[in-house]
Order: sequence, then C-alpha cells, then structure tokens
Amino acid sequence: MDMKPIALLVTHDYYPSRPDRAEPDYAHNQLVLLREAFEPSGVSIEPVFWQDDGTDWSRFSAVLPLLAWNYPQATETFLKRLDEIEASSARLLNDGEVIRANMDKGYLAELARRGAPVPPTLAVEGCNPEVILASFDTLNANEIIIKPRIGAGAWRQARLKRGEPVPSADVLPPAAALIQPFLPAVTEEGELSLLYFGGRFSHALIKRPKAGDYRTQGQHGAVETGIDAPEGALEAAEAVLAKADGTPLTYARVDLVRGADGQWLLMELELIEPWLYLTLDRQDGKHGAKLFAQAVLERL
Repeated sequence: MDMKPIALLVTHDYYPSRPDRAEPDYAHNQLVLLREAFEPSGVSIEPVFWQDDGTDWSRFSAVLPLLAWNYPQATETFLKRLDEIEASSARLLNDGEVIRANMDKGYLAELARRGAPVPPTLAVEGCNPEVILASFDTLNANEIIIKPRIGAGAWRQARLKRGEPVPSADVLPPAAALIQPFLPAVTEEGELSLLYFGGRFSHALIKRPKAGDYRTQGQHGAVETGIDAPEGALEAAEAVLAKADGTPLTYARVDLVRGADGQWLLMELELIEPWLYLTLDRQDGKHGAKLFAQAVLERL
C-alpha cells in the first residue's frame, strides 16, 4: 500500500526565499534533504503554506510544522491549524499537546520545577520597567536577558545591564516574558545544540555569536560548526528529555549553555520548528536526515 505524502508546513515569509533576503534559502535546503531521506521508503514530502485556508489535511499521512517559522506572529491561526490537523486522519508530529505546551517558553519554569538543569527563570506577565528593574535583585544578577514567552529567532529580545535605562516598549517582548541572568558563556563559548530523533541522539553543533553580539542565530551573523558532543552535554540533554512530556519525541533540539560552574543549562527545548542543521552532522551529512526519516516512519 502506498503511504500518503507528508506535509511540511512552510510560510510565504521564508518559502521560497524572498529576493530581499540576504541569507541562503534555508527552508528549501531543509526540504530537499528531507525529501532525499524519505525517498527510499516511497514517501513524498509536500510543502504546504500553513497560513492559507482550505487544506485537506486528510490527504497526508503526517504533518510536520518544521518550517512554520512565523507562528509567533500568528499564534491564533497556528492554533486553529493544529485543531484542523488533529481533526483529520493525518498525524501531527510532534503531537499537538507537545506543540501547544512548547509554544510558550514558560515551559522552562515547569521543566526547572521537575528538576531539569535550567538557569534561574522569572516568568512575568508584562514588561513594565518596575518588573524589569526588580528582576536584577530577584535573580541576583548584574545583567539579564528578557525574552518573549512566545517568540523565535531573538525576536523582541533584549539584553540589559544593571544601571542601564530600560529599553523602549517597542523593542521589548510585547506581552508575557521570561527574564533570566545573562550567561557569559554564550559569547565566550557559544550555544550548544543537540539533535534527537525518535529519542536517539543524532548530531551536535556549536553556535558562536559574531564579535560584539550575543545572539546565536545564523541570521544574526553567528557561526555554526558541527562538533562531537562535549563532556557532560549528552547527560544534561537526556536529563532534560527525561522530564519532558510526550517522550519519546519524534524530534527535539536541545539548546544548552554552560553556567558559571561549568554545568550545562537548558536555554531552549525546541519541539515545534527547530532548524535541524542536517548539513552539520559530522558523520556524513545524510546520517541525521536518515535518522529523522526513520523516527517519523516509526511513528506512522
């Protein structure tokens, strides 16, 4: 029996790449690698513009939201789509429950409560200056990062030192936010990403911000390098995954940074639309994509 195609959610913002964008066509590149990985099993991957109405989700065996990169700016539409997909015969991967919980970075505070290695984290309902200034003492920090609870790619994120003026509202998170101490290791060593497919470790990379910046995304000039997982990192990632709901997850990216004591701490557990860094896999560049396809097919 032929298996129905798999839908890969894409957005008009990034697919196909707009001519005014300087970065490579990331979305198309990831689609090509995934298509190649699924080809031997006879399963095709179809890009579907998730913000467009009227998709018959039952045409697909599964739906992967991997390239729905603008959902933080359109969360109501995204939630509506999740409901539609779940009401169809298609499997949403990761599961809808996992995706809804992962949309709000308040999950970090929940994972910390369960004993996962997470930096001290304050969840706040809004970013007024009083709340921000009080957080320096609450966190016992001289420098903080303020992040939207629903966001991606360092959107509306701010870094602030004690004594500096609070940024204007238009650069701060628009609503609920997380406040954490700034970890110097981000700029000194970078952020470590570990990719897991079907609960199995696939590959690791380090993302180093450009000089004078702290943001670890390639679109902000960070340099990404495939590496062997450093000592203690797999144990830390697996301690996080053991506390997460919905395991074994079809895919997960665990982003870690070293704390002051050298221990690996969770910056983010990406379970919706992580960039998979498939070309940085040190084994052969195709290994991660094959492992990803295997994890999806096992779920189906």
